[in-house]
Parts: sequence; C-alpha cells; structure tokens
Amino acid sequence: MLTNIQAIIMGGLQGITELFPISSLGHSVIFPQLFGWHIDQSADSFLAFLVATHLATALVLFFFYFKDWVLIISGIFRSLKQRTIDTKDTYAKLGWLIIVGTIPVGILGILFEQPLKNLFASPRAAAFFLILNGLMLWGLEVYKKRHARTQADISIDTPVHILESSESAELKNPDQQIADLSWSSAVKVGIAECFALIPGFSRTGATIGGGLAIGLDHISAVRYSFLLATPVIMAAAVLKLPELAVSKDLSVLGPIIIGSITSAICAYFSVRFLTKYFKSHTLRLFAIYCVVFGIVASISFLL
Repeated sequence: MLTNIQAIIMGGLQGITELFPISSLGHSVIFPQLFGWHIDQSADSFLAFLVATHLATALVLFFFYFKDWVLIISGIFRSLKQRTIDTKDTYAKLGWLIIVGTIPVGILGILFEQPLKNLFASPRAAAFFLILNGLMLWGLEVYKKRHARTQADISIDTPVHILESSESAELKNPDQQIADLSWSSAVKVGIAECFALIPGFSRTGATIGGGLAIGLDHISAVRYSFLLATPVIMAAAVLKLPELAVSKDLSVLGPIIIGSITSAICAYFSVRFLTKYFKSHTLRLFAIYCVVFGIVASISFLL
C-alpha cells in the first residue's frame, strides 16, 4: 500500500491532473514508474485509494458549482413537470444537454473502460498517448484560430445589422451560450470525452476541445467541461464504492484519507485557477507540457 508521503503526492496529482487538461489516468500510471515506486496498481487497496480520490474531486466540483447545480436540477424537474423542454428555459436546456453529453462516455465506459485500461495502462503506452493528447490540444487550438479568422473574413462583407446580431450573441453569458447548443453538438462533445477512457488522453482536454470545435469560447467550453465531468466522475466513483470496503486491513485507511483530503484541496485550487486562466489563455501551454513530458517519460522508460 502507499505510504503517507506517496498518498499525498498521488492524491495531489489526482486533484490537479483530473481538472487540468493533462490526463489524470495517464499521470497515475506514469508517475509511480518514474519514481521507482513498487505499487501493485491492481491491488484492492490501491483501487480503493483511486476511488476515494476521484470521489473527493467530484465532490469539490459539485460544491464549487453548487448554485449552478441547484438551477440545473430545478430546470430538469421543471421540464419533466411540463413534459417538454423549453429551449428558452436556459437551465432546463443546459441540464438536458449535460445528460445527453454524458450518454456516450457512460455507455462506452461501461462496455470498454476496463478492456482499454488493461490494453493501454502501461507507462510506455500512457506516455505515448499523452503526446497524442498534447498534439490534439494544439490541433484544436489551431482549428479554433483558423475558424475565427474565416469568420472574420466573412464578416467584412456582412451587413451591419447581421454583425450587430452576431456581436450580441458573443455577449451572452456562458450558460446561455451552452444552452444554445444543439443536441447533436452535445453528443459530439460527449463522444470527444470518450477519448479519456484511454490512459494519456485527458477528459478535460477532450471536452474543452470539443466545446471549442462546436463554437464555444474558452470560458464557456471550460464551464461546460467541468459541468459534464461532475456527474461522470461522481457516478464512476459511486459505482466502485464497494471496492472501498474490500480490504479488511485498517492500515490502508490512513493513506486513503490523507490522499482524499489532498486531492480535494488541490482540486479546489485547480478549478479556481482554470476558470480564471482561460479568460485570457488557451490550451497551448498544456499541449506543450503533454508533448514534452510524454517524450521525457518515454525516453526515461527506454534507459
């Protein structure tokens, strides 16, 4: 089982990398190997540790957006009572977009999560896919920039009244921008999230990138990503809660509690940082990190 120091490092790693677009699963596979830790990642105690730290991260996300979740859940029940989804009801539409967006990863996660982990959850494979994750993030930013440039070129010959309408659309708050998405767009972001089932690909990176690809700005894409992540991470943790009770060795409780607290603290500061960071920055710095770290890790595994 993990020592207390290892629990702090792994818990902090989970809290940060789950929300940063750099793959928590990839880092949890790579880091023990880099540090030379002899950890049996298939052991019940380690699985219980991962479940607990994931649950801690999900709870932080939920309470960080607690007021939003109250509005969203109320909107869903309001639409159920009315037996229709009023597209003008921002939070009802937003709630159903989140539900629709979680369906692809929910289905594929149940069917293929464990086979994918068994197939690709080696440090070398995780490092390789981390490089691909970085290239994906960079490519999505390039696509976003080119799309924006194309739109700017088109706007030169666009009538003034249409430009004014477009500008007013850009001034919409993030929740309204997300609520204006089509159902097919929500499915596309949900499909993008499925990449995170492979160690090395980031859930946050895939969903932010998916949001950028369908027309959201960075702030709205990050918000939608975190709202989507909350039920997915929480559901995955809750489904595996029985694993927390598998081990009868009470000595594992200490590292689990320490790791969970560390994960929660790091997750809180991570979400606070990222919601401000993306107001004026892009995914490119994270793309560079993933490529560089993936290459360094790959080389170290060959030595």
